[in-house]
Amino acid sequence: MKDFFKYVLATVVGLVLTSIVMTIICIVSMAGMIASENMSQPVKENSILRIKLQGTINEKGEDTNPLELLSGDEVQQIALDEALDALKKAAKNDKVKGIYLEGGILSATPAELQELRQGLVEFKKSGKWIVSYADQYTRGAYYLCSTADKVYMNPQGLLDWSGMASQPIFFKGLLEKVGVKMQVFKVGTYKSAVEPYICDQMSDANREQVTSFLGSIWGNMLKDVAKSRKMTAESLNALADSLTPLSEPKNFVKAKLIDKLCYKSEVKEELKKRMELEDDDNLTFATLSDVANSEDLNEKVNEEIAVYYAYGEIVDDRANGFDQEHAITAKEMTMDLQKLAQDDDVKAVVIRVNSPGGSAYASEQIWHEVEMLKAKKPVVVSMGGMAASGGYYISCGANKIYAEPTTLTGSIGIFGMIPDASELLTQKLGLSFDVVKTNALSDFGSMGRPFNETECRLMQAYINRGYDLFTGRVAAGRGMAQDSVKVIAEGRVWTGEQALKIGLVDKLGNIDDAIKAAAKLAKIEKYTIGKYPDSEPWYAGILDKNKNDYMESQMRAVLGEYYSTFSLIRKIRNQNPIQARIPFDPNIR
Repeated sequence: MKDFFKYVLATVVGLVLTSIVMTIICIVSMAGMIASENMSQPVKENSILRIKLQGTINEKGEDTNPLELLSGDEVQQIALDEALDALKKAAKNDKVKGIYLEGGILSATPAELQELRQGLVEFKKSGKWIVSYADQYTRGAYYLCSTADKVYMNPQGLLDWSGMASQPIFFKGLLEKVGVKMQVFKVGTYKSAVEPYICDQMSDANREQVTSFLGSIWGNMLKDVAKSRKMTAESLNALADSLTPLSEPKNFVKAKLIDKLCYKSEVKEELKKRMELEDDDNLTFATLSDVANSEDLNEKVNEEIAVYYAYGEIVDDRANGFDQEHAITAKEMTMDLQKLAQDDDVKAVVIRVNSPGGSAYASEQIWHEVEMLKAKKPVVVSMGGMAASGGYYISCGANKIYAEPTTLTGSIGIFGMIPDASELLTQKLGLSFDVVKTNALSDFGSMGRPFNETECRLMQAYINRGYDLFTGRVAAGRGMAQDSVKVIAEGRVWTGEQALKIGLVDKLGNIDDAIKAAAKLAKIEKYTIGKYPDSEPWYAGILDKNKNDYMESQMRAVLGEYYSTFSLIRKIRNQNPIQARIPFDPNIR
């Protein structure tokens, strides 16, 4: 009887395990089928490239998690590299007759929008048409759609052309309520990354720089739209003051921002006329992925220009915990650049930088590896939405630097920010601390108390040395005197347009311009473009993600109302304490 129960139990356990395995296999299989259905398809004859301007714009296409497709939680994203490839191929592909832009709620940096818009403008030089329609146009979506031959909007639609604003969030009051103070050490009048934690409004210097770079960005947008809509920048700026998203739609037509108010079904009829189709014929659409992955007619050669995508915050090592966003990891990037340096087929490297900065230590390690790479082959930097502070640090040593007019760059400065949570820990959470030490500074940085005078002096001296190192790297890379660099440094943010005038970048241009410059420096005419690093497969982070979600839910349950503050403090504490990053999240809208 004992053996009987043992065998029955073993059978039951085996059946349960088998069921679990089969369930996992079924889920993955279903996800795979869904993923295959969403993969790119061959471009058919008489196709229209449909671009949905929804969600966010990312620098580089990532492997899509098919499990997200099952849950319906997939967020609409446009991969900028894929979109630009698709526009180039669509201009040459006889199967693609035109582009249909569907405007919507689109989130992107001004420079990302500007680069995608340039791609649309280049496409129109092929003689093919662009038509756009939207139920609602955000400013960014309209900026792109203004390139269209015809811009349509729903009769009850919305259009946001009310100018630009930057609205940073300040945490000082929240931190005071929970008993946290930020101990700040910095160099640079404009280095304002610390302000949200110690102020309740912008400093005069910060307001000055934000006013300056917002004006530069808005001026570029006005100029671009004015050219496409055959209007003046002055009239467009006046419309930003008089029209709101809630204005009557007919006013947008009167102002010449919209060509016609109509419903989506009417736009489809317009597309059929352009395609010379009968009423009962169906339109054939192709996606960005379809066209980007279509046959490349360029001749394949062994000589390669490598494009290395460096985007996200700069960190020392891959983060563990709550933050799942893409990051520039010093350890990984230095190894990748070493491999490119050793690859004889790679004749030059374009580093595509889109970063607000981050760890000063990590930035220095990457800078050094760029120097080593430059000693073997040309290195050109193409700046995307941001290449600020640490993002500029890793760029400054390149042979040539290209930036979009609306790129946010500069911010040459260093700061350290150490939270003093002693009041939270002792008075609110009831913890107490004691210490035995052998020397005066043995408990340097103890979380149970704020820094003393000696520690503050040592920390500020450390920050000062970091600033001298940073400005020295810039001076050497840009062929300037260090004192001259310090005049334009001070942590100040510049647009690419402004940075060109003060010598921080060499030319205004997009990634294609940077690639051509790299080829010229390498003295090659025919080349293949390789993209690095390879994207991780979608399943690589599943286990870590589940672990982090579990940890987060447990901390949320334990800390309750203190959770949001704890999460903020935890993120700061997990960063390298010495940061080279843009003054704050610009929160441009």
